[in-house]
Amino acid sequence: MGGDSWDRTDTLYLTELDDMADRQGGARAEFRIGLLLPMCGAAGLWAPSCISCAQVALRELNRGDGIAGRPVRLILIDAAEETAQPVEAVINELIDTGAIDAIVGMHLSATRQRLSKIIRQRIPYVYTPLYEGGETTPGIYAIGDTPDRHLGPALTALQRMYRPRGWALIGNDYVWPRPFNAFAKTRLREMSVPVVHEEYHGFGTSGIDQAVERVAASGAEGVLVSLIGQDAVNFNRAFGRAGLQDQMIRLSCACEENALLACGARNNRRMFSASSYFGNIPTEANAAFRESYYTLHGDSAPVLNTLGQSTYEGVHFLAGLMQRGAPDWRGGSFDSASSMGRRSVRRGAGLGHAPVYLSRADGLQFEVIETF
Repeated sequence: MGGDSWDRTDTLYLTELDDMADRQGGARAEFRIGLLLPMCGAAGLWAPSCISCAQVALRELNRGDGIAGRPVRLILIDAAEETAQPVEAVINELIDTGAIDAIVGMHLSATRQRLSKIIRQRIPYVYTPLYEGGETTPGIYAIGDTPDRHLGPALTALQRMYRPRGWALIGNDYVWPRPFNAFAKTRLREMSVPVVHEEYHGFGTSGIDQAVERVAASGAEGVLVSLIGQDAVNFNRAFGRAGLQDQMIRLSCACEENALLACGARNNRRMFSASSYFGNIPTEANAAFRESYYTLHGDSAPVLNTLGQSTYEGVHFLAGLMQRGAPDWRGGSFDSASSMGRRSVRRGAGLGHAPVYLSRADGLQFEVIETF
């Protein structure tokens, strides 16, 4: 950890609802945020960065007025698809008992869709990662990148640079990859570029080597990877073992710095990612954020990346949302709140859309090569 003292009880790790109720006691002064993250399974490798970034926002808020004049506490909840306890039941009981005042979620879209039927505007819900777009449920604020913002410009740029004569699409079989790839197919069709192969896999698939063989046999010269977490890591390792880096480029908008480390430098050649945040973007806002992050957590902190940093954005977005007053958040959306004052690393002053960066893997880091 950093040089100054820091109370780890600022973050609670939720294990049992009964224990949570005991902690609650009588009247509460704290503003409690349910921080929903995948703590296990294919997406579990993102959790350490997400927790660490959210803790920076927590510290900044609690050095000021907190949220709505109340000190802030994070309640960590496992939102993995593979978890034994359904997150919908956990969230419903936490809301019913008044144990949480809001949600900041960095998890899969399938989980968001299920939770939207449970939460029903009882508390505000800020959803932070990149996603497929189209979330309009009142009281849910989806603040992440959408395909039109990052995938479209990235495909156009890579097609211009490398001119692949065909693309293969491979992803996990759940909510996000299918509309993500549908958008890609439309954009490629507009550029008169064929999709020569497409396949989807359940989480934790054991057929990655065979999938790589099918991609290699397809004749594709570009691969759009919408596998997530450990499944993406396993694919990229197998891709490297097969020696396909010199034959094909890869684009994966969900590939971040944790994945680069896990894949290994030799498997990262000619791999690209597009996002509104990378850990090394050369902006003043990011320099200040990095200083705060490493001061709090030390030099051995989890690597900075877009999914982790999104929880920092989400906590501050929530704080700005609640400054508008309780009646306002229930009918709002991200677009309606886009002019709201809030702290943002991606958006500078916090207004409008963030720039999007196309980056190329350089060993175990990303190098920005174009900005949209």
